Amino acid sequence: MNRTNYSSGAKWEDIVGYSRAVRVGNTIEVTGTVAVDENNELVGAGDAYEQARFIIQKIEKVLQQAGGKLSDVVRTRMFVTDISRWEEYGRAHGEFFAATKPCTSMIEVKGLIAPEYLVEIEATAIICEP
Repeated sequence: MNRTNYSSGAKWEDIVGYSRAVRVGNTIEVTGTVAVDENNELVGAGDAYEQARFIIQKIEKVLQQAGGKLSDVVRTRMFVTDISRWEEYGRAHGEFFAATKPCTSMIEVKGLIAPEYLVEIEATAIICEP
């Protein structure tokens, strides 16, 4: 089975030793993703909904690079810094996944790598179509 790593070019990938996404066979794993654009600028400062929305769009882009799409996602994990804002994160998630309804978890964490990040999302996709 072939393995393909996808890089975003982020400086942390080489320091920490990870890939933006990895495809093995028909499975694509997308690493924890925060609301940072291609210029390393925060998107949606203080806005939980906007950060989650941007993150899912960012995940969609790497899935497409790897030959997948959001409808192939079978699992998401949302790590949030304030679970009381669950409806904001959930609204964004629901906008993208209402039809496919992947398994998901929303876990409150003490903090993410930088205090301005309110949510980090991981995804697993399995491509079932030939």
